[in-house]
Amino acid sequence: MTNTTISITQQTKKALLDLGTKGETYDNIVRKLVKRYAWKKMDEKWNKILAEDDFISLDEL
Repeated sequence: MTNTTISITQQTKKALLDLGTKGETYDNIVRKLVKRYAWKKMDEKWNKILAEDDFISLDEL
């Protein structure tokens, strides 16, 4: 896999370091954040479906 360089501010770099653990790479920290964000978005989508859609119980089928 090829690496790439991204430009971030010192403030963002410090925030990433604060989120990670000792010895953890920036790549691992960013991957964890992306995974958590994806789960959060999926959870919001499921909650919206549950709140807005009508469901039929299995007994009614």
